[in-house]
Amino acid sequence: MKSIAKIASALILSFGLANASEYVVDDVHTNVGFTVKHMMITNVKGEFKTYDAKIDFDNASKTFKAFSASVDTASIDTGIEKRDAHLKSADFFLSEKFPKMTFVMKSYKADGNEGKMSGDLTIRGITKPVVFDVEDVASVKDLQGNNRVGFTLKGKINRMDYDLKWNKALEAGGVVVAEEVKIAVEVEAVEK
Repeated sequence: MKSIAKIASALILSFGLANASEYVVDDVHTNVGFTVKHMMITNVKGEFKTYDAKIDFDNASKTFKAFSASVDTASIDTGIEKRDAHLKSADFFLSEKFPKMTFVMKSYKADGNEGKMSGDLTIRGITKPVVFDVEDVASVKDLQGNNRVGFTLKGKINRMDYDLKWNKALEAGGVVVAEEVKIAVEVEAVEK
């Protein structure tokens, strides 16, 4: 009886993936960005320049069947070299020991051209569940006849959960770097 259940599960899974196509990230039109509050008064923005993703997307239902991403922590860019070097150090990403942070989707719930993507985010070897809001899911044929998909992932994490704990207290109260980090990833991908 167990083998019949396993076969049925495999058929259901393969049917669900049958309509999905694999997409490759278009680096020129993708941005892996973040924002964090500095000195309690302003937002500092940054991005990661090197990343990769595996995307299985069903164009007909506008549903993600699989999504996983890997980001090189040493590719961080906030526009200030000294700050970037600090972010790569043991105070934050410890890029030498933990060169990658990863995300693996566990489920996706579509709602028109939006949805919720749940999965596991790993930073500095620490894995925590996160939920990203997925916005503006759209697909088109480009000028060469290729299918393209575009979407935005938005979410928040507490950097302390991932051992990114460096901070200093301000004389008037508060801290130099907020604990909350807002993530905004703009993705454009081309069907293989």
